[in-house]
Amino acid sequence: MSEETRLREDICAMAKSLYDRGLTSGSSGNISARLSDGRLLVTPTGSSFGRLDPARLSLFDAGGKLTGGDKPTKEMPLHQAFYETRPAKTGAVVHLHSCHSVALSLLPDVDAENMLPPLTAYSIMRLGKVKLLPYFMPGDPAMGDAIRGLAGKRSAVMLAAHGPVVAGKDLEAAVYAIEELEETAKLAMLTRGANPTLLTRAQIDQIVRTFDVEWD
Repeated sequence: MSEETRLREDICAMAKSLYDRGLTSGSSGNISARLSDGRLLVTPTGSSFGRLDPARLSLFDAGGKLTGGDKPTKEMPLHQAFYETRPAKTGAVVHLHSCHSVALSLLPDVDAENMLPPLTAYSIMRLGKVKLLPYFMPGDPAMGDAIRGLAGKRSAVMLAAHGPVVAGKDLEAAVYAIEELEETAKLAMLTRGANPTLLTRAQIDQIVRTFDVEWD
């Protein structure tokens, strides 16, 4: 099996897993993943994660030109910005409209520099600090500009009233990280107002040092 064939199948399998578990619904969400030669496979616009066809994924050449498949997601500016600003660390980008993440983004007292409270070690390990970005119209190229404005310092962002976007070293890492983001947002919503015990500054620092987390 070629690298491209395997990646096509992996994208569709992981997308269906996300869909089947309710982490995205309808035709929402999009995934891109980079081949070793720099080409990109991207989920098409208007497609459901539950019924993707590997043969119909959008294919871009290394220069960013669409060369095959269906019309790509309108959120390409988001994806392209991560590949441009974090080229050595981004092999895949996943964007969802997951419920608890979106709910948390709507609350008035969320820290825009780090929207997830330090509830678990794994959210810190897999995500670092999650930047809350303002609302943008879906498909607005300004979303890409907002990512570029971070100068490659964040692997995960949350678009207010829209959904999370996570870049990972490969498809599996990006999917696992965005799942962790949603689960942590769910914990934050469940414990909101209950004065939960958060990780201490010393505990956070230990995690950051031990697992070489981007945390500046």
